[in-house]
Amino acid sequence: MKDESGADAVVIGGGIVGCMAARYLVEAGRRVTILERSAIAAGSSAGNAGILAFPEIVPIPSPGITWKAPGWLLDPLGPLTIRPGYAARLAPWFWHFWRASSKRNFERGLTVQAALMRLAAAEFDAVRKDERLAAFVVNTGTLDLYDSEKSFLAAAPDWERKRAAGFDFHRVGRREIETLQPGLASRFEHAIYSDDGLQVADPAGFTRALAESLLEDGATIAIGEAVAIEPTGAGACIRLADGGTMDARTVVVACGAWSKQLAKSLGETVPLDTERGYNTTLPATAFPLRRQLYFNDHSFVVTPLSSGIRVGGAVEFGGLDLPANFKRADMLLRLAKRFMPGLETEGGERWMGFRPSMPDCLPVIDRSKAAPNVLYAFGHGHLGLTQSAATGRLIAELAAQQKPSVNLEHLRFDRFSGR
Repeated sequence: MKDESGADAVVIGGGIVGCMAARYLVEAGRRVTILERSAIAAGSSAGNAGILAFPEIVPIPSPGITWKAPGWLLDPLGPLTIRPGYAARLAPWFWHFWRASSKRNFERGLTVQAALMRLAAAEFDAVRKDERLAAFVVNTGTLDLYDSEKSFLAAAPDWERKRAAGFDFHRVGRREIETLQPGLASRFEHAIYSDDGLQVADPAGFTRALAESLLEDGATIAIGEAVAIEPTGAGACIRLADGGTMDARTVVVACGAWSKQLAKSLGETVPLDTERGYNTTLPATAFPLRRQLYFNDHSFVVTPLSSGIRVGGAVEFGGLDLPANFKRADMLLRLAKRFMPGLETEGGERWMGFRPSMPDCLPVIDRSKAAPNVLYAFGHGHLGLTQSAATGRLIAELAAQQKPSVNLEHLRFDRFSGR
């Protein structure tokens, strides 16, 4: 590919984070090209659950979690699995995860995530006012369900942390659960309801509409696979798989799980791995679903989309190259049927995607040390859609060398160095 874009900023990655970064750069007056290796919203931006999970501020690595992990791994229906042969490659990642679960690091992560989520909510509210995007965001409310009073009470400290951060919700019992979402199994007598739970009804369509709005606003989209980045006197040079190059004054690396290799080409090591997520999208007629449902004791969700009902979640570590294991999707569907007895499980479409995850479950939003005109925006894990607008705002501020809206100290790419 010969670079004919005339762009002074190139965003590598056509997912939701990359497109949001491009939006904010365009708003700042930059000439932007999105470089995508296949198609806009071809990855996790198409297969996510569509939840705008602003209250999810509690870090996954928390005190005591390492004692729970073995039980999850031994449970064939558990929320976590590691593909055979991949465990050794994960050892450094899990070392950092264990370190992040200390009380001190947990509290720090909570503070960082809360600040980022407040910005995320404010920025997404501004984005959804764009008439080209507004129709994709709907208010469904969110119902967090627990199997027992014991598990509900165990989660109470996390809910208090969310309340302290400014998020609103209330406890509901069996009668209210049945009113809010009829048809759930009678075992669910304890839940939390968030009236302002927001849902992107079509995650893929939303990202594509965002890209189309960028084209209207003067951005361009190029198809090509970035394999390396080199610093130049005027910015950076992107080397492509076909032998071509693209030069830009600013380069944003926002290609999810594939970002690690581009950072490596600059000599920068990032402990990024991928949590392979599975889901099945059933026809809308499969169940009269009204709300976003979190089955918290089983780490999966059921969400209402314009295309149907999406049942997804759980975590599988297996890298980028191993084939999909759709038994994980089937397992989630069986659980959903148990908890939603009237659910029709036929006619669904299964999917597997890659969530780019850092060990402390915080993203990387930073400037490269090797190439100061290269900016990093990846590693959002389960929260890429939720934090996309905030990331776009922060990337635009970094590009303009402005003071960022939140402290980025603990979102540095090299924050694990020396640990």
